[in-house]
Amino acid sequence: MSISTLARSIAESPTLKMNEEARLLRERGEAVIHLGIGEPKNKTPFPALMSAAAKLNAGDIKYSPTDGIPSLKKAIIRYTEENYDKVVAPENVIVSSGAKQSLFNVFYSLLDPNDEVIVLAPYWVSYPEMIKMVRGIPVIVTPEDGRFEPRLADIERAVSSSTKALIVNSPNNPSGAMFSAEFMAQIVDFCEKKNIYLIMDDIYHKLVFSGHKWLPAYKFSNKDVEATKIIVINGIAKAYGMTGFRIGWCIANRKLVAVMTNVQSQITSCTALVSQAAAEGALNGLQSVVDALRLTIENQCNVMMTELGAFTGVRCIKPHGTFYCFPDFRAYSTNSVELANLLLKKAKVVTVPGKEFGLEGHLRLSYAGTIKDVTEGVERIRWALDPTSPNEIYIGDKKMIRDWM
Repeated sequence: MSISTLARSIAESPTLKMNEEARLLRERGEAVIHLGIGEPKNKTPFPALMSAAAKLNAGDIKYSPTDGIPSLKKAIIRYTEENYDKVVAPENVIVSSGAKQSLFNVFYSLLDPNDEVIVLAPYWVSYPEMIKMVRGIPVIVTPEDGRFEPRLADIERAVSSSTKALIVNSPNNPSGAMFSAEFMAQIVDFCEKKNIYLIMDDIYHKLVFSGHKWLPAYKFSNKDVEATKIIVINGIAKAYGMTGFRIGWCIANRKLVAVMTNVQSQITSCTALVSQAAAEGALNGLQSVVDALRLTIENQCNVMMTELGAFTGVRCIKPHGTFYCFPDFRAYSTNSVELANLLLKKAKVVTVPGKEFGLEGHLRLSYAGTIKDVTEGVERIRWALDPTSPNEIYIGDKKMIRDWM
């Protein structure tokens, strides 16, 4: 069987791979703790369920417009006005099967072969692979050691005549860091002067912790949606905990949205009508569910920071938001893949190697699960790595002895 060179060059999603490994271990009866997944434990908001149920009860589930049903687009337009202080038209909005497809549509619609996209490390694992899938070139900009925010000077050096776009995820997966207003102002100004698209992945913008304030990139531009180089990606997966409904959207100029709509029509035809109805219900319903989820996640973040603070040799910058932290484990290993495999094998804890996010020696730990997952998970990691921790531990009902140090 002959497989294309391009397809063979695309890496497997490490997060989805870890999810599958955890599932298989649990099926075998192993007491696995999953600190690798970015998926909260909340229930789907009731208004979303009711809206989806109404569609199902009607029994009329057919094709929908490729760019999204008008009522959902209306809800997204209101959401954009309330959260971004920006008025957009229906022609500026396209709904897709998750923010992931929205991003792919953008890359597919913007990039010619060998066009470059600046990607800021640490980055979400799929950015470089998506760029390569449309025959673009990801150009990685890595911050100074110990920081999660690069300098503008580093970005300027990475830009070439082939640079088409720069992608920013703030708050950031995997670090939980949120870029400063000063940095965002510099980036917006730089991209507009250089005529470079600025792709804002805002999927976590509602999950910002107390004492921090998220500001949209639009705030730093005086141009309207048709003239600006800013492209916004968002969705319902994270803020509403509706990961399985697969609804995301993109806000961009009309010309780009028209191209993306044509691209999407040839790939998925349209987004599932029931999922769109659920998204509409979530956006139109009481937003207290988002605040409740944010407070729960923030509390779990604080517990994670406390647990990691007692861990000899591990350094971790406290997140500003998201479900994740990105501690530095180089005191124990500079090979994050080997380290993650050791923790899965010995401690039965799922983590994601920092190498996959562009920063070796780190592990991404998620606190999206439960307090018990966080406390017991970090306890097991300490037992597996830290020689000052007790030599024995119970994993499930099995007494384990550390015999590899």
